[in-house]
Amino acid sequence: MTDPTIPAPGDLVPPATGTAPDAARPVTSAWTGAAPRLAGRGLVHRFGTTTALAGVDVDLADGESLAVMGPSGSGKSTLLHVLAGIIVPSGGTVTLRGEPVQALSEKKRSLLRRTRYGFVFQFGQLLSELSALENVALPAMLTGASRSDAQAAAGQWLAALGLAGAEGRRPGELSGGQAQRVAVARALITRPEVVFADEPTGALDQQTGHDVMKVLVDSTRAVGSSLVVVTHDADVAAWCDRRIDMRDGLVVPPGSTTGEGVGPRPGEKPGRALPDDLGSARVSDVFGGAR
Repeated sequence: MTDPTIPAPGDLVPPATGTAPDAARPVTSAWTGAAPRLAGRGLVHRFGTTTALAGVDVDLADGESLAVMGPSGSGKSTLLHVLAGIIVPSGGTVTLRGEPVQALSEKKRSLLRRTRYGFVFQFGQLLSELSALENVALPAMLTGASRSDAQAAAGQWLAALGLAGAEGRRPGELSGGQAQRVAVARALITRPEVVFADEPTGALDQQTGHDVMKVLVDSTRAVGSSLVVVTHDADVAAWCDRRIDMRDGLVVPPGSTTGEGVGPRPGEKPGRALPDDLGSARVSDVFGGAR
């Protein structure tokens, strides 16, 4: 797999409100037959004698958002970790643009996660000793961007997500919704090919969860990133283009689940531009080595 290049400063900034995804990254429906951006085939993973994945096939198209639903213990978070290169599967293959991910060394998988993937965690997982601006700038700096370029872009991302004026606040000084917006900005500053979100609204109330999902879906579409959202909530899944359900390590026919109030409201369709204003894995797994 080709090593990522250092992003140019212009590649780090958010798109202007109202712009469509980059022409080089067209939004493609999963059913068009186009080659998937990310694919898993025959994925199996075991933790000792426990089978977490029992043979899963999954595709993610360019610019597509996919919800992975299921109860606790269904294998949905394990699937995310395998697709993201955090875990090497016991069997099967993961490919990004046709290139195998699991064949990479731990060092190269870590580099892949820093440069071509973005992550949003359930509890934000912001670094407590860093300000909001510094948290957002960190992935860009890890890819080789200068501090000044990274922080300038981080400031623009925070402003785009309704957090102008909060740049100097540390995580403990932010509300839950504000912290998750910071996490979304951190995930997107390098314009990753795929964003992985593990229960992104799990620690939020309904209204805040609704706002965070709108930010997440709109923002990833605006930069042309594909999105994988792991959730147990059907209302969260409703924000995505497509969903798969999991149980006992397998993909199963879609079924009902609990959770209300977070999904798009009647008449409110996720947009393709950043809004003007807006009412399980660990950070070490992403920026460090694989488990």
